[in-house]
Amino acid sequence: MAAEPIQYFNRYTGRIETEEVYGDRFLRWTYGSPLGQLSLHALVKRAAFSRWYGRRMDAPASRSKVAPFISSYRVAADEFADAPESYRTFNQFFYRKLKPGARPIDPDPHSAVFPADGRHFGFQDVSKLEGIFVKGAVFDVRKLLMDDALAARFHDGAMVLSRLCPVDYHRFHFPVSGVPSAPRLIEGPLFSVNPIALRQNIHIFTENKRAVSRIESPEFGTVVMLEVGATCVGSFDYTFTPGEPVAKGAEKGFFKFGGSSTLTLFERGRIQLAEDLLVYSQRGLELYARMGDRLGKKL
Repeated sequence: MAAEPIQYFNRYTGRIETEEVYGDRFLRWTYGSPLGQLSLHALVKRAAFSRWYGRRMDAPASRSKVAPFISSYRVAADEFADAPESYRTFNQFFYRKLKPGARPIDPDPHSAVFPADGRHFGFQDVSKLEGIFVKGAVFDVRKLLMDDALAARFHDGAMVLSRLCPVDYHRFHFPVSGVPSAPRLIEGPLFSVNPIALRQNIHIFTENKRAVSRIESPEFGTVVMLEVGATCVGSFDYTFTPGEPVAKGAEKGFFKFGGSSTLTLFERGRIQLAEDLLVYSQRGLELYARMGDRLGKKL
């Protein structure tokens, strides 16, 4: 596979930037070579591989990786709730908390916010989503949700896909205020959600292990939010209580080691997604934005 760079538009710098991909060589070998493809289906996509890697990141010896990682990827340590040297394992550092106020929540009561730091795609009508990753491939909301009645409500609604890289803050939050349901787990493999993999198979999102929850919002009606597992991310840990009201931006949970994704679905006619999100998504470029920044506004 040619080493085509992964580019995105940074909302804060106003520039198109190139992603520094953690594990780039391994990803390109796995998804871009015949031998790599064999290893992908025989081992890498399987939960056992991610459990094995997760145990490595939970081992005391993994602590030595923290300082080099912060330095190599220029992670903003001044945002951490705890000192970098306090983390006993790499995973503790990975799902770190941030200081209060490090991610201000957009104050407009009629806005929805990004649920996580990361690179985002946004589509005003998911039924018209075709060829964004793979030419001719159509996104299948029914297979994503595994619920025909729910899919019928969201098949032509808006969708925001938020991709977290290993360098990102890995706690995810509620994009709107409301009352959340308990997550419904859908088992599946653990393919990478990096664009290197998505360019070959957009159906990764409808195949990977994922959890679906609803948020009943006074402003936006029913909103669906999914956490999607990926290679080296076999579980999602939740920190909220189903059935209890939450504020926009409240923490929902966290991913352990590895990059992963959240998907947020809105019913048709409920939200107008942010202009920069739509413009760059139409160009095939993700938008980098942080949790708490405006994703869109109530129609």
